[in-house]
Formats: sequence, structure tokens, C-alpha cells
Amino acid sequence: MEAASHKAPDLILGSASHRRRRILESLGVPFRVAVPDVEEVTYPADPFRTAGDNALRKHAALRSRCKDSTLITADTVVVFQGKVVGKPASKRQAQDFLRMFAGKRQSVVTAVAFSLPGRNPDIEVVESKVVFRPLSDDMIAEYLSHVDPMDKAGAYDIDQRGDMIIESFSGSRSNIMGLPSEEVRAWLGGHGYALT
Repeated sequence: MEAASHKAPDLILGSASHRRRRILESLGVPFRVAVPDVEEVTYPADPFRTAGDNALRKHAALRSRCKDSTLITADTVVVFQGKVVGKPASKRQAQDFLRMFAGKRQSVVTAVAFSLPGRNPDIEVVESKVVFRPLSDDMIAEYLSHVDPMDKAGAYDIDQRGDMIIESFSGSRSNIMGLPSEEVRAWLGGHGYALT
């Protein structure tokens, strides 16, 4: 009886991403947001290590401030031709990224770190595949007139005018947005959180 009445700790999403907030909101679990201040790392030929290390760095930075809460942090990278592609540094680089992706396939890798208070984090890494439409410079300019690419891995968002540039995808759609809802739902449900 005692376990059934136990209240799960407050949940914190460690992310500035509006897309991650929307995904977590869709699961119906109360949470608050705290943004970790960390310097991200990139291992150009190792996307899984890049995403995993960054998710854990964010987690550690947040844990030092939020000792009594359950934490979720994440990092998403695009993998194109075996190399990590992060967020664009400029609008021009965003155009270059989309021109490079045109007509080709890529992977999107998200690492998610979860922990209860006083526990070491669990980490899940999820990969989805994306195939881009053939894109002209005019199509890229039109897409970028609707979407701000600057805070997005690979300079795009599948959930924001994604049909303009993406032909198809396989795997978790929410993973491509930055937080794989299936894994988050399973972890939270397994640790006593009530989900819708």
C-alpha cells in the first residue's frame, strides 16, 4: 500500500527547446523547465558518443542545482554521410546544410538521460532516418522564409513545414523533433509517473 501512495518526485525537463516541451506536454505529465548551461562537445565521426556525452553533460549540470527532482535532458544530432551535423552558425550555413541534404538520406540521433534523485542517470539513444526531397535554391529560400533554422540540428524541423523539404522518414517522428516520446513514456511510466 505504501508504494502505491508514494508520490513521484517533481519532474524537470532540462532543455530550452520548445519542441521538447511540446512533446513532453503531450504525455500529460506535469513538469517544469530548467535550462542547463554547458559547453557541448562534438566528435565528428561518432554521433552516438556526441549525443550521449552532451545529454549527460546537461544532466550533470542540472543535477548540481536540482538535487530532489527527476531530470530529463537530451541532445539531438544529424548524421550525414557518416559525420555529425549540428546547429547552423548562420543563415548562410543553414542554406548550405539544406542544399547538401537535398535528395539524400540522413539519420537523426537523440540521446536522452533520465534520473531519479540520488540515482545515476539511465541513457537511451534513438535513431530515425530522414529522406529529403530534391531541393532547388528557391525551395530552400522559401522554406527558410517560414522556419528559423538557428536552434535546430541540421537547420530544419520536421514539425514545422517539414513537408516542404522532407520526402519520407522511418522510425520515431518525435525523435526527429528532439525527444523520442516512446522511450520517455516508457521510462516515466516505469518510475511511477501518471501519463495520459
